[in-house]
Amino acid sequence: MGFRPLHDRVLVRRTDGDEKTAGGIIIPDTAKEKPMEGEIVAAGPGARDETGKVQPLDVKKGDTVLFGKWSGTEVKLDGEDLLIMKESDIMGVIG
Repeated sequence: MGFRPLHDRVLVRRTDGDEKTAGGIIIPDTAKEKPMEGEIVAAGPGARDETGKVQPLDVKKGDTVLFGKWSGTEVKLDGEDLLIMKESDIMGVIG
């Protein structure tokens, strides 16, 4: 993939959500909510502060993260649906 996020942006691949409820009912794709968990595919170098110094990101490629329901911009790269979002849209790293 030939994509590199700029500044404090990250590229995220959503992880598949559960296809069954706790009671065992199978949820069809059309009724499923989009997962709010994903894996960082690529990360930018970081944002610049007032002095021009780059502040590195707290997340890195391979991290599993939790983000807001409406966070990011959906893009399709190499036939894959991904999200581009700012690091501030990420609530935390899982694991």
